[in-house]
Amino acid sequence: MYTISKEFRFEAAHRLTSLPPEHQCSRPHGHSYRVRVELGSEELTGPGFVADFGELAFFGSYLAAAFDHRDLNTVLSFEPTSERLAKYLAGWFIDAAPPHLDGLLRSVTVMETATSSATYHVVPS
Repeated sequence: MYTISKEFRFEAAHRLTSLPPEHQCSRPHGHSYRVRVELGSEELTGPGFVADFGELAFFGSYLAAAFDHRDLNTVLSFEPTSERLAKYLAGWFIDAAPPHLDGLLRSVTVMETATSSATYHVVPS
């Protein structure tokens, strides 16, 4: 299996309203989010690619338009934990990806700090 990954960034605020008021994450705060998509394939295409990194620009454009400098609580219909955001972004990628990328997504990782991340692994169909 060959794998590639590409990382994207956006700045956003959120709060986790289901936590007790004394928990630091229940208060509004922001992160410099990094999102990494990993694609994999047993076969290479073109000059020897899993996918051309440039073909992933649609995902970066979506992140910038939908999330950059926004309050995630107002943009998303669920409590914006990194785990839920990773799953949501995996679903969005699968639905929006060009047909030649179908089935290549392996995981989406959301990093909200330099030391904290959550990964959603896509089950191959």
